[in-house]
Amino acid sequence: MIYNIEAVAFDIDGTLYPSWKLFIRMVFYVLKNLRFYMHFNKIRNKLHVTAPLPDLYEYQARLYSESARVSVEDARKKIQSVCYDGLKKIFRKIKPYEYAYEFMKNCKAAGLKVGILSDFPPSQKEEIWGMKELTDVCIGSEEAGCLKPCIYPFGILSQKLGVDPSKILYVGNSHRYDVLGAKNAGMYSAYILTGFEKLFNRKNPVADISFRNYRELERIVFQK
Repeated sequence: MIYNIEAVAFDIDGTLYPSWKLFIRMVFYVLKNLRFYMHFNKIRNKLHVTAPLPDLYEYQARLYSESARVSVEDARKKIQSVCYDGLKKIFRKIKPYEYAYEFMKNCKAAGLKVGILSDFPPSQKEEIWGMKELTDVCIGSEEAGCLKPCIYPFGILSQKLGVDPSKILYVGNSHRYDVLGAKNAGMYSAYILTGFEKLFNRKNPVADISFRNYRELERIVFQK
């Protein structure tokens, strides 16, 4: 096993499925809810650089309330209905990356613990294409009170897995949030190449592993 790891953890969005599959399905949904997303994206950018909070959901609602000039209660309901619940039907139509499920299953069979840490609630993707049942820990960073790349959610993940950060490989698609977040938390990082990076096999300069597909990642992790 590479690096003698004891656990593999995954981001979801853009990591377990191709981002473009979501983008093409969200075009009309975003246009329909354009005002909401203009405010929501602005406050999420703030939350990415905010220290851990006792209740991120409450603070998020307050930020949206101030930005959109609505009550906190209306802000909370709007975020829940448009972003969290509203996207569930879209995710049902998206298929994960080829071999992602099999790789996760083979990690379990090899005795590795498996985790998921996403900036959005995993419940937004419901059963995560059958992968949730394979995980030992499945959490959203919002539950930890802050978003990636803050190291705190990674620490919570490590604690819940019962595995030291130095024995965890975290798989993601974002250099800033996943690679740097995991590395700063003391974990190994694996970065999935997409677009021109994948076409020209341009490896991430910080990640411990750069891979083009999950079969390749399996070969690297299991040192086949």
